[in-house]
Amino acid sequence: MSAGDQKNGGDKPEGPVPAADVWPEVERAERLARGAALKWASGVFCRPEHLERLSQYRKRESQRTTSIHTRLKSMVQSYLEGVGWGLEQLREARSELNQVSQALKKAGLESDQNLEGLKSLERLREVSVQHRQLVAAVSNLPRLYSVRSLVLETQRLVESRRLLEAHARLMDLEHWQDDILWQLHGAASSTGSKLSPEDQQLVDKYFSGVGQLVDALAKELWAVVSSSLALARQNPTPFVSAVRIVEREEALDRVLLEERSGTNGRPLPPGRPRCWRTSFFQVLEEAVSARFRSVSYLHTRGPGLAGHLSALQHGIMADLATVRHLLEHCVPPHYHLTGAYLRASHRCLHTHLAQVSSWDLESGEIFAVLNWVLHIYNSPDMMGHPELVAEMEREDMGPLISSEGLELLQNKYVQSVRKSVSEWMHKALQVELQDWQRDQEPDTDHEGFYQTSLPTIITQMLEENARVALMIGASLRDQTIQMGLYEMENLLNRFREALVDFGKEHRRDPNNSKSKFYLHYLLASISNCIILKKSTESLQQQQSSRSAGRFSRTPPNPLAALDRAVRRACRLVMDQLLLELQPFLPGLLTRPWLVQGDPTPKLCRVLEHHLELYGRVRLPCRQVPGSLCRTRF
Repeated sequence: MSAGDQKNGGDKPEGPVPAADVWPEVERAERLARGAALKWASGVFCRPEHLERLSQYRKRESQRTTSIHTRLKSMVQSYLEGVGWGLEQLREARSELNQVSQALKKAGLESDQNLEGLKSLERLREVSVQHRQLVAAVSNLPRLYSVRSLVLETQRLVESRRLLEAHARLMDLEHWQDDILWQLHGAASSTGSKLSPEDQQLVDKYFSGVGQLVDALAKELWAVVSSSLALARQNPTPFVSAVRIVEREEALDRVLLEERSGTNGRPLPPGRPRCWRTSFFQVLEEAVSARFRSVSYLHTRGPGLAGHLSALQHGIMADLATVRHLLEHCVPPHYHLTGAYLRASHRCLHTHLAQVSSWDLESGEIFAVLNWVLHIYNSPDMMGHPELVAEMEREDMGPLISSEGLELLQNKYVQSVRKSVSEWMHKALQVELQDWQRDQEPDTDHEGFYQTSLPTIITQMLEENARVALMIGASLRDQTIQMGLYEMENLLNRFREALVDFGKEHRRDPNNSKSKFYLHYLLASISNCIILKKSTESLQQQQSSRSAGRFSRTPPNPLAALDRAVRRACRLVMDQLLLELQPFLPGLLTRPWLVQGDPTPKLCRVLEHHLELYGRVRLPCRQVPGSLCRTRF
């Protein structure tokens, strides 16, 4: 570019404002295009010999530019044609709108002119409405005159339990009432108003006997349903009639609800829907509950509780047989009447057993409840019957007593048994202490060993409690054994204290006549402890291996208490031996003893007497006197 060009280019342009000042994007796009062209040209013509193809590149770019201009012109032409077509459509639409506007104005003028003619028709409309009302009144007059007589006839049919005929008459009455209300409602709607309260009250008052008939019929129906179990064995016809009426009412409820939601929007008559099928099952459940209450509660407490539960079992199974074999055939299949009776019985039993469980029950009563709930209720003799299993599985009614309730009952049972066991152990210990004062030797068993009644009483009591608890379940058996071991440990501690007191009393007055068989009863106590040890080990073996971790208290240790009691008894036996030998010991190793040997025969007699008595003690405590203190119990 020459200097002159630069000077001219630097002058301020005159005339119209350039497009670049109006659209800055154009200037920016032009700069980018020039830059891209320079970059392309510098790459293509980087050497002098490349300038030979300049004419070719110029021709190709000229053709490309011409093609772009052609496409742009075609696109702009197409756009302009579309805009022209749109403008033409807008012109036509405006013309049509003008025509419609003129037509509407003309129609408005004609409508204003016809207002006077419409006013003259209002009187004709009122006359037409009155005419329709008179026609409806004339057509309903025969029905209205027969309403009272039909109400009385229906009432007599209800009282005589001719339920199907009574229900047919009642449906006629309700149909008349609904028609009259609907006609009045239609007449009011035609005038643009609602049914007046006075008209509604007038119809309700005239048909007031209909509502009373509905209540009377429902009362008779539910009385029949309540006594269905008794009627089924004699005459099931009333029950069948009651079910047919319930199904009619259900069908009528559905029709009326559909009409209400339909196009005409007919309102529901008073007292609809009645939902008598739902009431049917409610009454059935109340009847089942009444059957439960009919079982005598006079002797429910104490031993009578087991008889009460047995009476419930027989009553339920007899009613279920009636339902399955008789009533089930009197109702539609979708009623599932057996399942409904099972649900009602289960709920009533659940409530009744919850009430029974809340009483202050003794152990025998708790056992009766647990055994009935866990074993009898689900046995083949009751709900586990093959014909009832499918119904029970389908209903999925849950347990009679919750797991928390069962655990609470079992704990109450264990506490009750514990109280009884503690009392019996205390009495047995008192009898044992009285036996120690007898003026005769202890009893012997078939092997000739000394023993008293104490171990037999304790062993039989604990084993019997464990056996009875096992009839309920292994868990309750383990809890009962655990409780028994605690009580045995307490008994043995008291037994050891009694031995200590027995020894002190004997030392205070060795020559007392009541102490004549002191040594014999000490040896009998040792044999008793050995028997109790075997019984304790047997009880511990009966416990399951998982029961140890289920008790939060420190586990009982009756074997340690037994060991302490035996050691104390052996200590007292040795003390008695030393006490009897004591008078002769000073004479040993003296001159008279060397010359005459005087104390020796007496010492031998004492030892022989003791050895003879030691033979009445069970192993492992029956040892020679020198090692008697070192028992291996």
